[in-house]
This record gives sequence, C-alpha cells and structure tokens, in this order.
Amino acid sequence: MSYGDDYEDAHARRTPAQTRTRLPDQPEPTTRRTSPSPGRNTVTIVGVIVLLVAAIVFANQARDDSGGQSSDDDQGSQAQPTSPTGELPVEGATNGIPSGFPQTEQGAESAAANYAVALGGTGMFNPTEREAIVSTISSAGTVEQLLASYGADYSEALNADIGLNSEGVAPEGSTFVNRTLPIGSSVEAYSATTAEVSVWCSGLFGIAGLDSLNPVRTSWFTMRLTLVWEGSDWKVVDTQQSEGPTPVSGDNRVSGAEEIAEAVEEYGGFTYAR
Repeated sequence: MSYGDDYEDAHARRTPAQTRTRLPDQPEPTTRRTSPSPGRNTVTIVGVIVLLVAAIVFANQARDDSGGQSSDDDQGSQAQPTSPTGELPVEGATNGIPSGFPQTEQGAESAAANYAVALGGTGMFNPTEREAIVSTISSAGTVEQLLASYGADYSEALNADIGLNSEGVAPEGSTFVNRTLPIGSSVEAYSATTAEVSVWCSGLFGIAGLDSLNPVRTSWFTMRLTLVWEGSDWKVVDTQQSEGPTPVSGDNRVSGAEEIAEAVEEYGGFTYAR
C-alpha cells in the first residue's frame, strides 16, 4: 500500500461523516456577513500615511518661514576644520597675495594656505618677484633670514639645471609651470599671537615644450608654516617642507606638452585658497 492510501484511510477513520439539518420553523437566511475587504484596509492605511506626511511637510514649511533652522544648518555648524565654512574671503591683497586675515584659527589656516600658493609659484624663480613675495608674507624679525634662505635655494644654478634663464624664464616656445594646490590644512598649535599650520599640497612642476628635458610632473608634499600675528595680519616666521602623503596615481592619459601649455595659459591659478 502506498503512503497516500495509508494517509487517506487514517483520515477517513478520524473524521466522522456529518449531515447539516435545517429546522422547518427557521427562515432561510437572506443575507450573509462578510469580512472587510483587504483592499479597503490597504486604501485606508495609505490615506492615513499620506495625511501624516502632508502634515509633517506643512509643519516644517511653517517652521522655516518663521526663521527656524533646518537640520542642514545644524550639520553645517559641525563642519570639520578644513571644510569650507561659507565665510567671505579677505578683501585685501598685497603684491597680488591675499592679506588681512582674521585673528582666528581659520584665519591662520587661510593665511598658511595662501602663503603656500605664493611660495610655490613661478615667481620664486625670479629674483625681483621672489623678494616681493617673501617680504610681503614674512614677519619683520625674520624677513632678512628668509630672503637669504630662499635666495640660496632658488639660485641661478638651479634655474640652469631646470632649463630657465637667470630671470626664471623658459626658452621661447616653452612654458614654465610651477603651481602649488592646497588640498587641506591642519592647525598643529594655536594661540592669539602664534600658530603652526600644516598644509597638504599637490604640485605641478616642469617645462611644457617639445624640446623640454623636464616635462611637467605632479608632486605631493606638506608645508608646515610657523606664523605670528604682527600688526593686523598673520606673517611667516619659518617654513618647512616634507614629502607626501602621496596617493596612488590614477589611470589618466598623459597629455602632450602642447596640451599642458595651453591648459596653463587657459586656466589661471586661484588668487584665494580656502
């Protein structure tokens, strides 16, 4: 006997036969109670949800109209130190370098980032421009020392090795590229009159030209600037530079010398960092 026959016989023995009987004096039922339709329940629930959502939206709108702050404002107040804050940049500039930074931690970071840009530009290879840059951003007590130190670093011998003349000019038909791009900044120490700020940077350096022996390359480095509050601005006391942090290079196609030269001429550097 199969499993199915056993199951059917057992089920027949356990379940006695039943007969439905209707008494003569009971009327025939004319109506039948049915359970509520599941579809109607679903429609009711959805309607309630829609009303609740509409009420929440209306309440938030009324709160914003009355001057209340949204959650985005609350998150913005918790921005990291190196995140943009939305504050207006400085309005002044000296010798093309932003100046008049506020006497705050953010002011020190902004000053350090902009000074890194100035110290990492093509002007440092020209003696006259270098003197103007260093004199503008340095403190009165260290300006002569910094001028001598940078003068030794950016020598005529260095210019010759790179392929520049004594004035820091590339050969005709070539373009000299030297740009520093701040990635972020960090305050290592701060008081109302002194600050130490590290600026993580990426750089472009080289000569774009068909005959160039020094093609434009990228670099990654960190500049550590010691600043002092002098007069009404932050000024440089000392600078140090170290390699990295350096990310893994991407898979971008390497551009030719002509494309790089055109990009340098077309895309001017930023005059204000952070």
